[in-house]
Amino acid sequence: MFDEESLFNVFSGEAATDNFDDVDDEEILDDVDETTQTKRRNSIIAEDQNAKKQRTENNEQQKMREEIEQQPTPIVADTFEQETSRQVANIAGLQGQAAVAAEGEQIVLSHQVRHQVAVPPNYPYVPISQHVPPADPARVYPFTLDPFQRVAVSSIERNESVLVSAHTSAGKTVVAEYAIAQCLKNKQRVIYTSPIKALSNQKYREFTEEFGDVGLMTGDVTINPQASCLVMTTEILRSMLYRGSEVIREVAWVVYDEIHYMRDSERGVVWEESIILLPDVVRYVFLSATIPNAMEFAEWICKIHQQPCHIVYTDFRPTPLQHYLFPAGGDGIHLVVDEKSRFREDSFQKAIAALSDGKGDDPSGTRARGKKGKTYKGGNANDGPADIYRIIKMVMMKNYHPVIVFSFSKKECEANALLMSKLDFNDENERDMVSQVFTNAISGLNEDDRQLPQIQQLLPLLRRGIGVHHGGLLPIMKETIEVLFQEGLLKVLFATETFSIGLNMPAKTVVFTSVRKYDGKGTRWVTSGEYIQMSGRAGRRGLDERGVVIMMIDEKMEPAVAKGMVKGESDRMNSAFHLSYNMILNLLRVEGVSPEYMLEKCFYTFQSDSNIPQFEKQLKQLEEEKNSIIIKDEEEISGYYELRKQIDTFTQDVHDVMIHPTYALPFMQPGRLVRVEHDKMDFGWGVILNHQKVFGKKRASDGEREVNYVIDVLLNCSQDSSLAKDAAGQPTGVRPATNDDNRNLLVIPVSLRAIQSISHIRLVLPKDLRSSDARKTVYKSILEVKKRFQGNIPLLDPINNMGIKDPSFQKLVSKILNLEKKVMEHPLSKSEDLPNMYEVYTKKMEIVDKMKSLKRKLVDAQSIVQLEELKNRKRVMRRLGFTTSSDVVEMKGRVACEISTGDELLLTEMIFQGVFNDLTVDQSVAVLSCFVFDEKVDVRAKLQEELSAPLRLMQETARRIAKVATECKMPLDEEEYVAKFKPELMDVVFAWCQGAKFSQICKMTTVYEGSLIRVFRRLEELLRQMCAAAKSIGNTELENKFSEGINRIHRDIIFAASLYL
Repeated sequence: MFDEESLFNVFSGEAATDNFDDVDDEEILDDVDETTQTKRRNSIIAEDQNAKKQRTENNEQQKMREEIEQQPTPIVADTFEQETSRQVANIAGLQGQAAVAAEGEQIVLSHQVRHQVAVPPNYPYVPISQHVPPADPARVYPFTLDPFQRVAVSSIERNESVLVSAHTSAGKTVVAEYAIAQCLKNKQRVIYTSPIKALSNQKYREFTEEFGDVGLMTGDVTINPQASCLVMTTEILRSMLYRGSEVIREVAWVVYDEIHYMRDSERGVVWEESIILLPDVVRYVFLSATIPNAMEFAEWICKIHQQPCHIVYTDFRPTPLQHYLFPAGGDGIHLVVDEKSRFREDSFQKAIAALSDGKGDDPSGTRARGKKGKTYKGGNANDGPADIYRIIKMVMMKNYHPVIVFSFSKKECEANALLMSKLDFNDENERDMVSQVFTNAISGLNEDDRQLPQIQQLLPLLRRGIGVHHGGLLPIMKETIEVLFQEGLLKVLFATETFSIGLNMPAKTVVFTSVRKYDGKGTRWVTSGEYIQMSGRAGRRGLDERGVVIMMIDEKMEPAVAKGMVKGESDRMNSAFHLSYNMILNLLRVEGVSPEYMLEKCFYTFQSDSNIPQFEKQLKQLEEEKNSIIIKDEEEISGYYELRKQIDTFTQDVHDVMIHPTYALPFMQPGRLVRVEHDKMDFGWGVILNHQKVFGKKRASDGEREVNYVIDVLLNCSQDSSLAKDAAGQPTGVRPATNDDNRNLLVIPVSLRAIQSISHIRLVLPKDLRSSDARKTVYKSILEVKKRFQGNIPLLDPINNMGIKDPSFQKLVSKILNLEKKVMEHPLSKSEDLPNMYEVYTKKMEIVDKMKSLKRKLVDAQSIVQLEELKNRKRVMRRLGFTTSSDVVEMKGRVACEISTGDELLLTEMIFQGVFNDLTVDQSVAVLSCFVFDEKVDVRAKLQEELSAPLRLMQETARRIAKVATECKMPLDEEEYVAKFKPELMDVVFAWCQGAKFSQICKMTTVYEGSLIRVFRRLEELLRQMCAAAKSIGNTELENKFSEGINRIHRDIIFAASLYL
């Protein structure tokens, strides 16, 4: 044992030796017992291993970074702009007013065509202006190509990739058709990919009529897979690349339609994977809506495939648009943006002023909760005809049909369509044609399916020229409605946002029933990109002089919001790349690539790298700015500044304790004066009207719901304030009034945290505060109190009044008092220069903080993005036995490679645990339904034991995987992970497998018919993957079970053939 002296020496500086290599571990451990020696030895070995591992990881990251930096940077060349103009007739719009003085005169509309190209260094690039078209072009058009089409076609003729960025209906498809024609002429193969199966089916039909030698591969359907032109979904292309399909070796061109879909948070990664994995010899046509960072995307393509990529951008609209506002409850529409893209401020202000007085002011009113203004949109006995009814009647009277009415909810689409059901927009001949098309469409269904309520209820509406289009419709009904709309037999179509994606179905007029939408987190304004996509459906090329867009608004919006929406930039195409276990396992199997390779090459990493020069430049500028600030006696002001910062920190701590519900809630009584600071804006003193408890998400730790408190406070707000709320129910559109003329007394729901000061004073409130006069009376009382106390309204004392007796709180108060005393005693406290010095030093410290933040961003950008997550995922796969320590894919991993439609880890574990072995075919299919259903269902029926038992087994396995993932440092919430697998349709699927009719299973659930069919089709896809997974391990019995599952679900209306095929 060590004595006291020797113990001191061991821990003193003298005990350390300069030459650690000469110290023998055995000597040090001589006097220690064997168990302790072993522990210490193991600890030393573990530390050594960790250090080596860290060095290896750092070296790997450095190597990857060097490889990325060594890749040649693309050169941007051949930049030019063409300013083009055209004359269009000046016509009276919906308001009967022409855009210039005299109707009938021509007005000039200008548009741009921009070209750039990203080329690899040393590439022998020839400017596009010097391109000589071939004597025998692949395709000749019966019309003159627009300038942007000519430039794009020239790129294809030169065998160089091109991204065409243009508005809907501008004519992008012409470019894709030319690429296909050129491939067929040169006896090459071409792949056309689209984001949705419906668009693939539609394109297959179009291209078959145009080119003949066309095939289709969508997962649901495979037709003529040996064709020279293959139309497929992007997921199918990715699957072919991972499996090394022979087809890929023969492909010369790939057309990516709707490439801006790459920013989709869930599916966008599929586009990146397929683009990275395609061979460098392949050339591309990318078709996109307008995107502001198109050049960044082209540079990425150039860098990863070492080939030129042209950008052809145009803001050309074949049919110019007029944008109108319709204020809820107002008396008409107001033109806010004309066909020359001029924002009309006066018209906008008239529209806002026309909103009903006091609308949205009362949080307890129907219009202030959730979907604002429902009373107006949907109609009410006291309101007269609904606004949407009035708009449609006006549009029809002025012959501005067909019209698409966009809503952000399926139920609202249907409700609005029913409002119109008394109107009839078709003549007898058109009604007969609708009946004929409808009858032919459903002729392939059995008698029971033809009697489904949805089918029976739609026909009367369709005969009147009114349609509905949303994801809850039966696919065959959606396609029937699309056909009728294209044939001009539907005059009004109520649709959700999905109708704006891909499908080429323009109308003369587009109406938005709201310009706010719920995005899964909260209600927000529609982005400019979303608005551009949907409003782009207005105006039919060659048919309409103008396209008309009408926005229904039911709350005040600022001009900047409206301008940003209608005239703003479309959404950037930012990478949505994320890792998955299926991706990692497939990449570990593919020769020549790896998960690290994918991370190096992905657009996410490219975008991060592109920020580095900008960060370095900003850092240099901030450094110069900081050094330019010279402060006399800087050391002195630094000490004073630190004291003030400490006081601010402790004061915030005191505030946090005071507003804790335990202490604050007893004083949140109606009439209490409180000072509110919300969103870094000081609203001054207001009066409490009410407070309520709000329940949040369940906590992972104990399963209990988070509890928050919302305080309704009458505040003095600006005239342009609105009561829009974020996901937490907090107002986002309110601003404090700047002067008395700008006053708008609103009841604002704020969190407890927004209460900065609680006053002693309580006012007596009127019984009814809905009238503006009552609110003004209360506000006058607040002003009177402020006057009486000369602005120093008495506050509650946290200790004496609020009863906060906690010793640590009292110490906190004492610390503040001591610090304030030090501030008073500081040499600078009496200096006349103090305010100026403090302001300048604060500015300098703000620059220092910005520099720290920027340095962190720079470090993040310089590290390989998601590399840490990749290591953690690999750790999970090793722990579960999917891979070896040297990243060799084991049998489990090979099984997981086959599964991409469901959770590959959980399904593989269930296969290897034998979960499916003892289940019947029907039980197995029912369990698998949990992996493909993702909608929210309000009511969950109690499952029978034969289904609840396998469900419990699945959930137990999921919990085990979640625990392993958490141990491997993956940020995964166990409860959320288990809840992801939804059992709500297990009994429905089970009944269908046992032969129930579709009409019977529809009665078992509140889920829409179209959503049910989508689940069954995804389920068939998953069953096929499960067959392949069972086959890969030679389990014939399991393979036959899943194959029989496919046979049992594949029948009747669920798998009715598409009308496009």
